[in-house]
Parts: sequence; C-alpha cells; structure tokens
Amino acid sequence: MSWLMQVSRRGCPLFVAFLSLLALNANTRADTIPPHTGGTLTFILPSEPSTLVSLATVAQPVIAVSSKVSEGLLTYDYNLNPLPQLATSWEISPDGKTYTFHLRPGVKWHDGQDFTSADVAWSIELLKKVHPRASSTFANVIQIKTPDPLTAVLELSHPAPYLLRAFAAGETPIVARHIYEGTDALKNPNGNAPIGTGPYIFSEWVRGSHVIFKRNPNYWDKPKPYIDQLVVKFSTDFVVRSLALETGQADIGYRTPVALSDLNRLKEKTNLVFDTRGNNYSYSVASLHFNLDDPHFSNLKVRQAVAHAIDRDALLRVVYFGYGTATATPVAPGLKTFHSTAPSPYPYDVAAANRLLDEANYPRGADGTRFRVTLDYSTFDDTFRRNAEFIRSALAKVGIAVTLRSQDIATYAKRVFTDRDFSLVSDQYANLYDPTVGVQRLYWSKNFRIGVPFTNLSHYHNDKVDQLLEAAQTENDPDKRIALFNEFQSIIQRELPDINLVSPQFITIANPRVHDHSPTADGLEGNLSSVWLDPAP
Repeated sequence: MSWLMQVSRRGCPLFVAFLSLLALNANTRADTIPPHTGGTLTFILPSEPSTLVSLATVAQPVIAVSSKVSEGLLTYDYNLNPLPQLATSWEISPDGKTYTFHLRPGVKWHDGQDFTSADVAWSIELLKKVHPRASSTFANVIQIKTPDPLTAVLELSHPAPYLLRAFAAGETPIVARHIYEGTDALKNPNGNAPIGTGPYIFSEWVRGSHVIFKRNPNYWDKPKPYIDQLVVKFSTDFVVRSLALETGQADIGYRTPVALSDLNRLKEKTNLVFDTRGNNYSYSVASLHFNLDDPHFSNLKVRQAVAHAIDRDALLRVVYFGYGTATATPVAPGLKTFHSTAPSPYPYDVAAANRLLDEANYPRGADGTRFRVTLDYSTFDDTFRRNAEFIRSALAKVGIAVTLRSQDIATYAKRVFTDRDFSLVSDQYANLYDPTVGVQRLYWSKNFRIGVPFTNLSHYHNDKVDQLLEAAQTENDPDKRIALFNEFQSIIQRELPDINLVSPQFITIANPRVHDHSPTADGLEGNLSSVWLDPAP
C-alpha cells in the first residue's frame, strides 16, 4: 500500500480566528552538540514537480527539489546578505557594471567532471533564454568572460543594483555545460535525472509518489551532507499532508503545508516544531486583480468602490487566521527597505463604496444587484478559494454579484494570460528578493505579454510608472531607489490596477528530530546540506 494509506478526506475542525500570530516553536538544542550522521529525511510537497531542474519554471515544487542537486553561486543569510556557495568571493566594480566571481576549486559534477567558469557562463546564458524571470534579471548582462577556469566575469550595459541577490540555487541554478551543450534544454533528460554539484545525487523518480536523492560522498563541503537519503513525497490534499506530518510519515513541509485552520490543533496536540525562518528570500502578496479591458473595471470609480468594500483586517483574521500582514501595496512588508507604509486612500467604507457605484451609473436593481461578474482563482492553494469567498461576500454588500470559478493552475493560466477571459482574479505573487524582479512584472506596460504566465495580467499602462520602474532597474543610489519605489507604490494605490490584500506568513512544520533545516534565507528551497536528524531510538 502507498504511503498515503488511503487516508480518508475528513474535514479539519475550524478554530476561532487569531488576532495575533501564533507563537512559533523553536528547536532549542544547543549549537555545541555536533550533528548526528545518517538517516532518511522525508520532505512533503503540495504537488509533484514537473521537472527536477528549475531552468524554465518558477514553480515552488520544482525549486524545492532542484536546489538539492543543482547549486547556485551564492546563498543568503536572513538579511539577504550574500554567502559563498559555488563562488567563494566576488567583487562589483564602482560603476556597478562588472561582477567578478571567484569559483570554488576542486568541485566535481556528479559524473566526475570538473566544475569550471564555462559552466557558469553557459548556465546564465541558457537561463536568459528559457527562465521566466532570468530574461529580465540578466537583461543588462551583455557578456560573460571566463579568463580562467575559476573566474567568471559578468559585464553589464547598465548597473543592476538587485543582481547580487539573484544567484540562489533555486533562482539561478548552475548546470553542467557538457550535459546541455548541443541539446534542446527543455527536452534534455537531465531534467528528469539531474547531474549537479550539490550535496545529494539523484536516485529515482516514481511518478505520482516520490523522488529519492542519495548522499553525495564527494561533496565539496565535507562532512556535509549529514543524512544518508532525502525522500521527497507529494500530496495535493492538505488533510493528507497534515496527517503525514502528525503521524511521522513525513518529517518536514514548508510554506505552511497544512490548512491554516489546523495549525492551532497541531500545535496543541503534537510535538511538531513550527518555524518561520527561511522564507524571506521570497515574500508574497495576495491580491485581487482587475481586467482593465473589462467595461466594468475600466472605470476607476468602480475599482475605488471595490477597494472601499474590502476590509483587509477582517480578511486577515477570517482567511489567514492572523498568519500574515495586511498590505495595501504590492511590495511586501518583508521587503522593509522598499515597502511603503502609506495607508490606502480607499479605506474600508461601505457607504463610500455605494456612493461611488451610484456615481459610476450602476444603480441597484429590484433585487439589489448593480451588476454581475465572475471571479477566477486557481486551486493551487486553499487560501485562494477562501480569499475569493470573502471577496464575494464583501462585494455582495455593495450590490456586486460575484460568481466564483475555480480551475487547476494550467487551465487558470490559459484563461487569464492567453485567452484573457476574466474580469476579476484572486491570486498571489512572489516579490522575491527585490521589487524589480518580483513586482515590476505585474505593472510594467512592456510586460503585457499574451500567453506568458505571471506577467502584467491587468493590462495596466501608465507612462510615469514605466519611467519609475525602469529608473529603479539601474539606480545605484539606495536612497534614490527607495524614493522611486515609494512613488511607484503611491500611484498604484491610487489607480488600482489591483487591490493588494495580505502578505502571508509562511511556516515550516517539522518533526523535532529534524535540525538545521533552514540556515539561509531560502530555507527548504536551499540545498539542505546542513540538515541532520536525531538518531533512531
């Protein structure tokens, strides 16, 4: 019988909404105790990855497995300061247009060949062609020089002040040139059975069940890794994931792998460890997006009315059980330097919403309805559904009748980004480590690209916003860059191509026998080389 053990889908009990964050457990084992070696760690994911190398996708399950085999030049501490990985040191020229990386000597690919600067140059050029974000992240990189096997020099046409934070394993995986050269990268078998430099060697992928990685005995950072085996299992059912963690069938899950309504029960009834560390390389913001080509929402007064109708604080309590931070701007509060704390010019005010809809010539009918629209969401995360239900209820109070329509992520992406068959969308977007990388894509008019997922879905166009975003791309003065993003956020808050709602707090849940799983900002999306387990009793 499979690991799922045919678990029945019984509903989780609902608990009273939290007004403050649940106090999170921390592993208090002293740092002086040396790591134990051996054992198998079982990591559970909410869905099966489509590939094991994050070359052409930014899907979370792919990033989570890719980084165990394919490493990055750098990793990052909790404050996003760079730390060595495949690069041991680096310099940036005073004009911000030359990045020099000195690579780690003696590193071998899993097939025994040497890792060199040629692999770095090949990987970045390949990512520019196939990766959803790398084409813009590395847009200013015009040449990559390799003066010797352990030096890679990136030459830029213009400064890119965010670039040094782009080299994490999940975001910019370094792959083997000798594996990919002369092939179609998207069809290369390395995506299904990867060869990398990382702490784990690919062993098997049983579709629909699990992926197994074995310890790399020749890893450059000896004596790491400490565990013998990493097993990655998948389940789309949050009840199954909760029970797997509770019963020990899974050791760890990340980005809050269980229903938020179940967190308090798990904390009270189990000895599981709850940890927020390792989630700050990629903050997210949940939003309600308008299709500005829709005749209802091309009217600013209607969008203002919708904004007035939504109580963010209530949504945070009801949908997220307090696990997050309400935000009116697209830059997540976690990106403290860039996040604007200016309040929304459209606070919760049902009377103002009704007045604006009257002014927009949408009177109530005999049944109290002004007009009807459909709100789309994907089933990737249960909070998307709960957000949609909350918004439907809020808009009903001002006479807007909302029909909900759910679909899997592939159908949703086609409907929204290819067919543009939508009026309203409830979704969530990652800011990543910098607004230029994670936020600009949603508001830059040049990024309205039909058929390309997770781009400017509202079809928003504001010349001033374009100027601000493009200036921030190359501005090296930190204070000037902050000012540019503050002005950008002010315009977005006024013009409302979308309504930003909440930045969720993500929680890793682990068995107490698991230690040192998230020593860097990318947490379980890092390489897991430091993780270790208590010995079996």
